[in-house]
Amino acid sequence: MVSCPICGPKCSVCCLVISIWGIIMLALMGVFYQVHSPGLFEDIPLAEGDWEHHNYSMTYIHEKYEQAAINCFIAAGIYVFFFFFSFWQQRMNSRNNYETS
Repeated sequence: MVSCPICGPKCSVCCLVISIWGIIMLALMGVFYQVHSPGLFEDIPLAEGDWEHHNYSMTYIHEKYEQAAINCFIAAGIYVFFFFFSFWQQRMNSRNNYETS
């Protein structure tokens, strides 16, 4: 197995913590978009002209909520990848520190 870490021990721990926070935050935002939270209405990508073209229908707004929820879940999945990468880097750094001592 390759034992050449790309980032150092402090950077890998920092990225690990940020990845955990990103997964939690984006997963919760995805859930809130999925249940059509009114607090997030201002954050959905809603163009006035497009909404008027759809006769101000609620189905258009629900589609935009669903689109935002899917985007949040995709971003959370990307953070899962970075979490595993940071965890792998941390393990490699700790293994190298163990072997040198």
